[in-house]
Amino acid sequence: QVQLVESGGGLVQAGGSLRLSCAASGRAFSNYNMGWFRQAPGKEREILAAINWSGSIKNYADFVKGRFTISRDNAENTVYLQMNSLKPEDTAVYYCAADGDRLRPATPFLQEYDYWGQGTQVTVSS
Repeated sequence: QVQLVESGGGLVQAGGSLRLSCAASGRAFSNYNMGWFRQAPGKEREILAAINWSGSIKNYADFVKGRFTISRDNAENTVYLQMNSLKPEDTAVYYCAADGDRLRPATPFLQEYDYWGQGTQVTVSS
């Protein structure tokens, strides 16, 4: 299995940027497709972006296209989420997740992810 630890969250003003990192340990990181999700209070967890095991396929939720960028560094066992032009409605706990099926590239479906980090809080002030 793989262990995931998110970092990089914090408080930022509207219009600002943050880069989240998700460090993986355990089994070979390159075996996993990765996703970023978020969950705001009282709301369901939602997909933001996903990337396949090699980094060649990326999918984004419509509401983050043009603002968020997912990337990965398999040599560093890390996946990133660059977030620009942040809005107060982006305030949430952000999670990374790993999907062990390499034949299922960058799936947007929460239930298809096997491992989850503990999350990092992002707060965007107006």
